[in-house]
Amino acid sequence: MNCIFVSDIHGKKEHFEKIFKIVAEDKPDAVFLGGDILPNQFSIEGSVEEFIESVILKPIKKIDCTSFFVILGNDDPRIYEKQFIEADEQNILNYVNEKTVKFDDLFVTGYSYVPPTPFQLKDWERYDVSRFVDVGAISPEEGMRTVDVGSDEIRYSTISADLKKLSKNAPIDKTIFLFHSPPYNSNLDRAALDGESYDHAPLDVHIGSIAIQRFIEKSQPFLTLHGHVHESYSLTKIWKEKTGKTLSFQAANHNSDLAIIRFDTDDLEKATRDLVKV
Repeated sequence: MNCIFVSDIHGKKEHFEKIFKIVAEDKPDAVFLGGDILPNQFSIEGSVEEFIESVILKPIKKIDCTSFFVILGNDDPRIYEKQFIEADEQNILNYVNEKTVKFDDLFVTGYSYVPPTPFQLKDWERYDVSRFVDVGAISPEEGMRTVDVGSDEIRYSTISADLKKLSKNAPIDKTIFLFHSPPYNSNLDRAALDGESYDHAPLDVHIGSIAIQRFIEKSQPFLTLHGHVHESYSLTKIWKEKTGKTLSFQAANHNSDLAIIRFDTDDLEKATRDLVKV
């Protein structure tokens, strides 16, 4: 099955228009949207709800024979999640955060959460493998949220525990995992933090998830898709990485170009990453 993967569009209307034009031309079997897809309320005319309806959902409704798999990312306020849940219920798209759905002879599982960041919005942040927080990051128990979450869930939930549960949903070797966070200490999670420090403590240049890294190493899923770290490719010149039998693709991009990853589930090794001027 021929697929397209994009991530970290951050509400750029022209990028979405280009994506839907490419989809109309290529007619892929599936499109994967890997989170951080919404605009800042102050960067657009009208509301975010109107943007979701007119820029994302309306074009999808016009496309036949292509399945859309969608998650949100740490920059997407969770208050807007309900629109995607409703679109899923109406069979407009597949909203797959913490959920597994069938995809021909494969499965797709989505996961939006990332380890703690220095940013204030905490809707899609969780402790990684323990309640440790990196130097310079803000705990999930601080910051702000756009939806109410129980204090026990915030304090005790981890990405590691979530993945343990999600791994039981379907055969892992037949599942595409659509993550927002990349795996830790890889060529896909490299941040531009060289020489940076916080209170004289050096910052880690790798900002991905240890839990996702261990999950890939141990469980060997069919394929993993990632975004979140925009500058990683520009620093490493690497957008795909193989861990054992598992290939992982990184679609985030640091400049105004749109990164399009095309892959065939029958031959993942031949995947391509193209930068499209918008």
